[in-house]
Amino acid sequence: MKLHELAPAAGSTTAAKRLGRGVGSGLGKTSGKGHKGAKARSGGGKRPGFEGGQMPLYRRVPKKGFTNIFRMEYAEVNVGQLEVFTEGTVVNAELLKAAGIIKKTMDGVKVLGNGELTKKLTVEAAKFTESAKEKIEAVGGKAEVK
Repeated sequence: MKLHELAPAAGSTTAAKRLGRGVGSGLGKTSGKGHKGAKARSGGGKRPGFEGGQMPLYRRVPKKGFTNIFRMEYAEVNVGQLEVFTEGTVVNAELLKAAGIIKKTMDGVKVLGNGELTKKLTVEAAKFTESAKEKIEAVGGKAEVK
């Protein structure tokens, strides 16, 4: 089989309706739109969500919540993920990104306490959970807030 021989299965496709091509075509004159009315006009019909003049659902339901413009989003890293680095390494956002542990630095890195750490590391991050700080310092490392 060659690329030019590919074709859809017989009967699976139908030709498009050609509107306004004379009375003999069956779709001439009004082109299947009937006589007058909103649907017969160009750009006609009702907008999405229109309920015949009744107050639409999107206006009946109450507004809720807001967007906090001061929200901070952190790239999260677990203590167990830091095990890939060698002893004595200064671990920061750039190093984590280069190692593929985080994709984006966002508003900084937050170190979470899941997993175990056996190597002495100096970890520089925007935030630490209490358990993460304890685990890093328990093996002789440092948790520095940057």
